[in-house]
Parts: sequence; C-alpha cells; structure tokens
Amino acid sequence: MTSHTWRVQPEGTAHDDRYDARADCHRRLRGPYTGLGTLLRALVPDAHRARPELVARHAVEILSAAPELKDLIGAGPQTLTSLAVPNERTRLYPAKRTRRLAHGIIEFLHGHARERGHALALRFDRVDEADHTDQEFLAILLRRALPDLVTVTVHTGGADLIPELTTALAAHATHTIAQRPDEHENLTDHHKLALAYVESDGTSPDPAEQAAYRHVDAAERARLHDQRAAELRRSGDWSLCLGAIPYHLEHGSDREAAADAFLEAAEYLVSMGFYHSLLDVAGRGTALMDPAEEPRKYWMLGTKVTTALSILGRPEEAERRYIELRAMFDQPMLHIFSGYALAMLYTRYYPAEHKDHQLAKAHLNNVLAMASLLPDHDQRVFQSVFNRNGLALVELQLGNPTEALRLVSTGLADIDRELPAEKHRLHRSVLVHNRGRVYTVLGRLEEALADIDTVIELDPNYPDYYFDRADLRRRMGDLPGALADYSESITFAAPFWEMHYNRADLRLELGDLAGAIADLGYVLELEPEELDARINLASLLREQGDAAGSLAQVEEGLRHHPGDARLLCARGLLALDAGADQAALRDFDLALNAEPDLVSALANRAALVLETGDHRTAVADLTRALAIEADNPDLLYNRGYVHQSAGDWESARRDYTAALMLPGADRADLLRQRAECHLALGDPTAHQADLAAAESAASSPNAVADPVRVS
Repeated sequence: MTSHTWRVQPEGTAHDDRYDARADCHRRLRGPYTGLGTLLRALVPDAHRARPELVARHAVEILSAAPELKDLIGAGPQTLTSLAVPNERTRLYPAKRTRRLAHGIIEFLHGHARERGHALALRFDRVDEADHTDQEFLAILLRRALPDLVTVTVHTGGADLIPELTTALAAHATHTIAQRPDEHENLTDHHKLALAYVESDGTSPDPAEQAAYRHVDAAERARLHDQRAAELRRSGDWSLCLGAIPYHLEHGSDREAAADAFLEAAEYLVSMGFYHSLLDVAGRGTALMDPAEEPRKYWMLGTKVTTALSILGRPEEAERRYIELRAMFDQPMLHIFSGYALAMLYTRYYPAEHKDHQLAKAHLNNVLAMASLLPDHDQRVFQSVFNRNGLALVELQLGNPTEALRLVSTGLADIDRELPAEKHRLHRSVLVHNRGRVYTVLGRLEEALADIDTVIELDPNYPDYYFDRADLRRRMGDLPGALADYSESITFAAPFWEMHYNRADLRLELGDLAGAIADLGYVLELEPEELDARINLASLLREQGDAAGSLAQVEEGLRHHPGDARLLCARGLLALDAGADQAALRDFDLALNAEPDLVSALANRAALVLETGDHRTAVADLTRALAIEADNPDLLYNRGYVHQSAGDWESARRDYTAALMLPGADRADLLRQRAECHLALGDPTAHQADLAAAESAASSPNAVADPVRVS
C-alpha cells in the first residue's frame, strides 16, 4: 500500500487538505524548480533553526533550487566554476547534475523529518505544467521517500508528464480523479478578470480570466504586463527572473528589456546545468529578436540552445543549429565559439559511429587561425589557449598523448605568462587538471598526482577532483589514500552514484565486503537501473551465502532489464547452488540466446551438460568461451577436464599444458590432472615428474577434482 497520492483534476486544484508545505509547480512562475524552490522556502527556515549543520551539508542543493535562501543560510561551498564570471566560465555541468541535486534534497527532507519527529506531508500542484527539473525531482522523490518520513501528494491536470514521473506515479502513488469545486466569484468586470490573469503570471486556469485577457486591447495588455514585471522586480526574488519576469516582459512593451531578461536568464541556466529550461528560455528569447538589429544577442542566445541540445544528447539538432547561425552571421567570435562547439560534437558528443576526430581537428585548426587574428591581446591569448586545450582532447582521441601534453603545457605556460594572475582562474585549473589526466595516460603517475594535488588546492570544493585522485592513488597502489579521497568527496558532494560504485570496488579489494555491499546498495537506491552495480551486488550477496538477497537483486534487475544475459546467468548460478540443475540450465540457455558470447554462461552450461555425459556440447561451449578469452587458465582447465572425462587424454594434456603457461593458473591442480593424462598415455616418468612438481607448487593438499565455475 503506497503512502503517496496522485490526483488528476482536469480543471485545477482544490484547497481541502492541510500539508506541511504546498507548492504550485507551474514553470511560468519561477522556471526550473518552481515547485521544489517553493517547498524549500517554506521548510528551510525551520530546519536551519533546528539543525543548521543539516542545512549546511545540503546548501548547494538547496540554493540551486531556491537561490533566495542565500541570505538566510549563506552561500555554501564555492568552486571556481560557481565563482567564475560568465565570460570566464569554461566548464559546463553534465545533464545528470539535476539528479544529484534531487537526491541531496531528498536526504535533506529525510533528515528534517527525523528532527521534527513525524512525517512531512508535501503537496505539489499543477505538476504537468512543471519544468523538467521539478518533474524529475518528484519522480525520484516518489521512489525514494521513506513513508514514515515523507508523504507526497501530486496534483496534475491531465497533460503529459515526463516518462520517468509517469512510471513513478504508477508504481508508488494511489491514483484518483478529483473534481474541482467552482471557486469563481462570478465577476463580470472584464478588466478585473484580465488583470487577475496577468497577476497569476499567465497561469490561471479560469476560462473567464483567459477570455477576458485575450479580449483586452493590445496596448492595455502590454501595460498590464509591464506593470506586473516591475512589481515582481521589486520583490527581489531571483528565481522570478527565470519565469514570471521574462514572461511579462515578453508580452510587454519593451522588446529590448525582454531580450535582455531572456539573455540574463539563459546565462544563469547554462551556468547551473538546467538545460531543458535553457532550451525554452533561449528559444523564446531569439523569437523576440530581429537578428539584423541585434546580431550579438541573437547568436549568443542561439548558441545557448545548441549547448543545451549537445549536452542533452541531441547532437544532430545542435549541429544543424550551429550551421544556421554560422550562415547568418560573419562575427568572428560566433565562428570561434561555434567552431569549437562543432569540434566537440565530433570528438565527444556524437555516438561512436558518427565521431570524426579528423573533422574535429580541422574545425579547431580553423578556430585557432581566427583566434590568432583577434585584435585584443587578452582575448587572443585566451582563445588560442582554450582551443588548443580542445585540440589536446582530439589528439588524445587520436592516440597522440605526447602531442596532447605539448598542447596543454604550452597553453598553461602562455596563459601564465601573458595574462594577469586574477584572470581565468577557472581555466588555469582546468588546464592543470587536463595535464594531470594526460600524464596518467602516459603512465607518468607521480606527475599526474602532483597536478591533481594542485587543482584540489586551487579548487578544494570541486568533488570530481577527489574522484580522479582516488582513481589515480588506487592505480599507484595507495588504497587507503584512494579510500580517503572517495570518502572526502562523499561528505560534501550531492549524492554521486559513481563515487559509491568505485568505492565499493575499492572496499572489495581491501576485503571490506560489508562496506562494498552497503555502497552498492546505495548506488541502487539512487539509480535502480545501474546494471553493473546490480550484478555486482547480487554476486557479492551470493558469495556471502545470502542466496535470498542475491535472488531478490537479480529479479529486481530483470524487472528493469528484462532478458539481460548477465542477470539470467546470475539466476542460473543461484539455481545451480540450490541443486536445481534444470532451472539453471534453462537460465544459461536463455542467457546465451540473448548474448551468445557470454563466457560465464558458456562455462557453467558446459559444467552442467558434462554431468549428463554430453561431452560434445561441453567441449563446444568451452571452445567458444576460449575463442573470446584465450588466456583464461580456468577455461583451459575445464576443457581439459571434459576431454579427460571423455577419455581424450592427449587433448586434455594439451589444454593442461597450455593453461600452465598462463598467469593466474592453479599450477598444483593442473600438474596433478596432467600427471593422470601422462599415466593414461603410458608415460610414467612424466607422471611422476608432474606429481612431484604438484607437491612443490601446492598451497593446499586438496586437489580440485571438478570443473571450475566461472561466475
């Protein structure tokens, strides 16, 4: 029985219940996180009084959704990215940043509810009119909210929702259809009705208000919008600049003010990683402009659209839009910006089959030629350095790390020599970080570590650097240092499933099985569709003897990934453990139908059919597996064992001999098995020699007499 409610009210919302917080989510009001921001403005003041450390821990997430709370809770931890002025911002957040913010807010809500001692009852209205950020947040909240801590009521009007929210509502909320009572005051004053519509910021569902607004004289309508925009500006709430204020200016009398408002909003949205809203705002802004009269504003907004399209996984649309802009204008900076962006499409954003690193390199060389002609010294230096950094990425993709290192190092030297130290601090740190990554590719790990240490000193609140340093320390054999870096990042970053996934792997290497299981479980709490984490967790639970827990993970994984071969194979292994050989065989068959080259399924099916005496199928499966993993000594051992069981002593001896040549082979067992082959083939001297060698190599007195399972 779910604790959440989904009410569909085609004509609007009712006012019949009491909630701890209630939010109108219509994106026209405040843009991204309209609903969540309203919720936080209601809850955070109490939370800050009761548990300021809880608020501080989630300050980045809170301020991303409700920037007005900065005066109450402070600015939160800053990074060079967040501090950079717009024309020096060279790092863009990934699209998944909003998911991390959502997870962090949910953990704040859980903490606040625990402090209060009872569940928070939250209501979200007009969710089908909400921005993608609010809908994504609600989808995750419905799935993750602990019912004794948070209950959610979602109201929609019947319009489409993003697929993730539709799925979450169906799975986690009771669905009802509610009727809205008639709340209209039966006004007949058309001017008051039109004014009411404008004062609703264009969100009123009242048909009378909508009709009156449409019939007001155009000049009067524009005056009402101008008046409302000025009133909202006086309130001082920044988030209104992302929704209602641009909307009113868009329909007001001052087109230049409207264009500036959209450009201001777009700059903020791109800096925060709110790309769905950016598409809307930048598109509406360009629609207001005459490109001939305002070319710079037009193409600056246009390139915001293309940035959003690129990051949201729509590179073909981005390229078409870049080409349109390049055809429309001859401004050098547009061609420099868009040339770099086109290169990134072909070296980073396009899928593998569409990537073209040589074309990317051609675009960047063209940009570098233009940058060298810029009249302003500082701009010429920076654009040359920035685009050589892009060229270094392409050279890495082309397999030329030495040239990539030269480009990055030269750029860093140029920017340090030619520009004042206070300028482009963010990009200087990016160059040092990138140099460290190139050193890593080259195997110059000490130099790589020195560079990562430097960027952490320069930008200590940027969590990705700790992630990179942890990976590097692990590669260098400093496992405690790597663990410390993962844990340090987790303490101040919004929940970041990749960090927990990597820490789980490290904990496993350190022998901390409980810690690894906890981290993998948390990964799946954050993102249930992460298949590798699901498979790894199921495998660890099986190894721990928790067959029921392992099977639950496998079945849940199959719900998200029906027919996945690795999950089917994992289920087959559990059936094999339980002695259900026929069920295991069915799952191995299903796995191989889905993925014919899955080695674990081939090896384990071979072991099963061997027990029935089907040597031919067992050999065929193991031969196929060895075609994929030719240097796997366990597979050679298993095939040798099958040959031996069939009386094919020479083939068995060849496989055992080949396995002995490979690293990781169990020499004692292989030598014992080969000794049996020598004896059967009439070579007692070789038989005795192998037995003696086996005794010398043995780490245990017990020989393995059965095929090895490949999990």
